[in-house]
Amino acid sequence: MATTYKRYLKLNIDGSCVGLGRGESESNYFCTPKGSKVIGWAGVDGIHYCFVYGFGEMVFTVSPMNTPGNYVHPVARDFMDFLRLLLACGDAAALEQVYCWNQAQFDAFLQDSPLTGEQKVVLDAIREKLLLAPMEQPFSYIKELQAEFDYSRLKYTEDYYEWVPVEPKIPEWKVYFNGNFWGHHGRERAGKEICLDRQFVWDDEVWHIPAIYTCSKGLVVDFCLQVPAESIRSFVDKWNLSIETDGTDITDEQRMQIHAENPLAININPKVVLNGTVLSGSHGCGVSWNPCFPEGNGLEAKSVTQHYALDPAYGWVIWRSAFPWPKKRKPQIKTLSVTLMQEPVAISGPHFHVPALGERIEFTHPTTGAQHTLTVREYERKEMFREHFGNQNQEFPTHYTVMSYTLAPDLPDGAFTVTDCIPSDQPRQKLTNPNEPQASGSICIGIIGGADGPSAIIFGGSGQGKLHVACSALHFEPVDHVEWRMVFHEKRREDVTVELI
Repeated sequence: MATTYKRYLKLNIDGSCVGLGRGESESNYFCTPKGSKVIGWAGVDGIHYCFVYGFGEMVFTVSPMNTPGNYVHPVARDFMDFLRLLLACGDAAALEQVYCWNQAQFDAFLQDSPLTGEQKVVLDAIREKLLLAPMEQPFSYIKELQAEFDYSRLKYTEDYYEWVPVEPKIPEWKVYFNGNFWGHHGRERAGKEICLDRQFVWDDEVWHIPAIYTCSKGLVVDFCLQVPAESIRSFVDKWNLSIETDGTDITDEQRMQIHAENPLAININPKVVLNGTVLSGSHGCGVSWNPCFPEGNGLEAKSVTQHYALDPAYGWVIWRSAFPWPKKRKPQIKTLSVTLMQEPVAISGPHFHVPALGERIEFTHPTTGAQHTLTVREYERKEMFREHFGNQNQEFPTHYTVMSYTLAPDLPDGAFTVTDCIPSDQPRQKLTNPNEPQASGSICIGIIGGADGPSAIIFGGSGQGKLHVACSALHFEPVDHVEWRMVFHEKRREDVTVELI
């Protein structure tokens, strides 16, 4: 039976108006894979579409003007799907750029590129002669294909490797108690892997514990959270994120909300019970696999997904926790269970100023809807002793404001804090010449408070209720008015315990 591509050729259609023009069946571009048969030319920037020997009718786009590492991408599993994608998008240009777009950018391109009369004629001929229907959800189709594709299978000529360095090979899989996904130090031996392939559901999330590792100093457990690609795309589209996003135009409140909503953020505090003894984690590390930005996935993420055979069409967050043995000698594992506890997420609340002592600020809890009152008990400017700072070559900000307050009704410890809305001043180089301009340093201040530092201290009870204390950011000069922000810390799910052995 004739392939879809051969049937398409017999139609003798000029597809140049939809980005599939006729031309040479071979290419002399350095980035065209070996064994390629060109099936169409975009007519701009050398972009062309091809089959590659060994991949059947999978269609690849080759874009010589792209950045290194992004010259070649698969866009359709076969030529029939490629034509269906064309029917859905109207022009192959949309297919070629999906690798660097999010859903919103893709939709905007289609909306801003209405079909011409010539394009309609060509697309109608393809639809009617080959009895094809437009592809549903073309963006998702291409993203999933590119996320699951193993780019290392493509081979190139020597000219290509003069432009693009050979991607380093994934090292042999070894797990160390004092190591991480990026390596280890010292002469410690790698742990022994015990395969578990344990899967469980925590609320609406699917978790995997594929293996544990027994090391000389303790136990290592890998936790893998499976995230649907649709959840990641929805999150990316909502916040208009891309691989180039640097976060400079994101406010503190937005950053807090982004972290709380990020499906690839993992906030767990695990503990294990080994032979009836509770072991608390001493340290951990994590990596993630993002199918929406496959070019951003590092070698470590590729190593984990390949070793554990994790489906690359999903997003994955892999968290590795280390638990020291209760005694120096490695025990025999008879029973083993793990409990996952979610760390509270921060939710930004109202801003307020303090004009006078006794000020009462009423607010509504964003989750419970309960009414609370914050009453200011003390409010005082203070200055730190300069002896607290050891660096003699830098000058540090020392002025700050302390506020003590009570809540009625009170909230549990750790569930509510107050922080300064602006960060501390950065340290600056001490002047040796008074006429020299001041240069600020890059050391972050987290001693007292500010946008990112600790900001609350809780004292014992009093007749007025438990007294809380918040400290402002540090500044070189006293600040007349501090803008405070309420922050709620919410644990969104109950703990879960899973029997492993």
